[in-house]
Amino acid sequence: MPSPLLLTPRLEPRLGALLRAPEVLYPLVEGLGSPLNVVLPQQAVENVRRFEAARDRHHLRGTVYFAHKANRSSALVRALATSGAGLDVASLEELRHGLGSGFTPDRIGATGPKEPEFLWLAARTGVTVTVEDQGELERLAALVARYELPRVKVQLRLSGFPSQGVRQLSRPSRFGTPFAGLPTLLDAVERVRERVEVVGVAYHIDTTGLPEKALALDGCLRALDLCLERGLRPATVDIGGGFGVSHLADAREWEAYTTELTLAALGRRPPLTWRGHGYGLANEGGTLRGSLDLYPGHRPLAGAEYLDALLRQDSPAFGRPLGELLLDGLYDLAVEPGRALMDQCGATLARVVDVRTGPDGIAQVRLAMNADDCALEEHGILVDPLLLPRPGGAPVPDPGPGAATGVYLHGNLCLESDLITRRLVQLPRLPAPGELLAFANTAGYAMDFSAQNAERRPPARKVALERTPGGGWRWTLDEQWWPTATEPDTGAPLPSTTPTSTPAAHPGGTPGTTAGARGVPPLPGTTKGRV
Repeated sequence: MPSPLLLTPRLEPRLGALLRAPEVLYPLVEGLGSPLNVVLPQQAVENVRRFEAARDRHHLRGTVYFAHKANRSSALVRALATSGAGLDVASLEELRHGLGSGFTPDRIGATGPKEPEFLWLAARTGVTVTVEDQGELERLAALVARYELPRVKVQLRLSGFPSQGVRQLSRPSRFGTPFAGLPTLLDAVERVRERVEVVGVAYHIDTTGLPEKALALDGCLRALDLCLERGLRPATVDIGGGFGVSHLADAREWEAYTTELTLAALGRRPPLTWRGHGYGLANEGGTLRGSLDLYPGHRPLAGAEYLDALLRQDSPAFGRPLGELLLDGLYDLAVEPGRALMDQCGATLARVVDVRTGPDGIAQVRLAMNADDCALEEHGILVDPLLLPRPGGAPVPDPGPGAATGVYLHGNLCLESDLITRRLVQLPRLPAPGELLAFANTAGYAMDFSAQNAERRPPARKVALERTPGGGWRWTLDEQWWPTATEPDTGAPLPSTTPTSTPAAHPGGTPGTTAGARGVPPLPGTTKGRV
């Protein structure tokens, strides 16, 4: 019998310790409902430090901006406000949230499509605005004139960078001004110089390909030269996001899975997906058509290491490392990680509602969540969830090393399409109703970007968790987490997880709460507790 095609999640110490603590997680779901999103604010701060360290290795200055659209969490944003990070906001609501969470305007950048209200508040508060084109530049300048606002700092976002020498394609983007249109854009800048100040150039490319990123950064360096020729003094290059995340612990599992998925599409092995879904592959008369349209589950280069590699990449035009060219020009470097800054910052918990056997003999597990509560299918595929044993329950026989049971995960909506993932996931055994599945590393886009409340089902609640100095866990409703109400997480090696057995006073004098003998959580109206 062939070995099961596992996709084992990669877990760093902080998230791994939490997901090995069912005595903490079960009471939270019982009290706050399923699904439940859990976030780790101090992990986000640690991820910022990793990006800063990668930048510092090249002796550069600049800012690591969190792309807020990746997660709407208050706890994560407030934690990042205590670090050296900036905040990239793409809506009026995100801007208001950032200002209210502790970010000062000089640490906020406004990007994305902008309604007049968004532009006005950005200009009024003094955040840096990344303008997409001449029209947006002129609308911003008109607002400044109409309301007699101070001069606004702007970045010029560019796209469509030409290559020199060996042809390198730069994919089209609906964001930014094509590089060929930069002279016209600079003409417009000169007409409104009393209302805007160009402080940098930027790009947005929806790819993690190093050559294309290097081409764009190279184009930004040439754009800075053109700005200097006009008497402008931009000092920053903003290279956006797209640094990637590696979700899998083992690259070999990804290679094996994608190989077998191709064979399944050709009909040479049993299906690995619900009703033979091909993730972009199709069998046309015995010929494989299309390509796998999947965000890679494993990346050998991701996050801060990707940034380091990009800065070491030779410029296509100048033949020297891009980091050296930025340093030579005394330019600051801005980055806007979203998914990469949320790496290992959270998980989504879901309760098993029922388990039945489908007509093909494969178990179908229905969860108290729907596909939009953990939406990775537009970006990639979910790795195998973790089955969390019920604390204090009857012992479950160990299935042995390598044992796995393939199941399909269905959602709770009355839709045939409501599949948590189309792939056959592997669990160590069949779950029982009431048990929890944990989807690891979902803080980057999966929790919030597509969340909705169809059928009047409430959206997933969110809680922030931190290790206590004694090795337990403290939880807080996400919107009520503040840095001042928690003891500092020193980043020291995490102790093994053990349940706490005695109540602990909450900082500030409010009594804490502990799980009782039956693991009953605080009432939903109680916002903080220790478990």
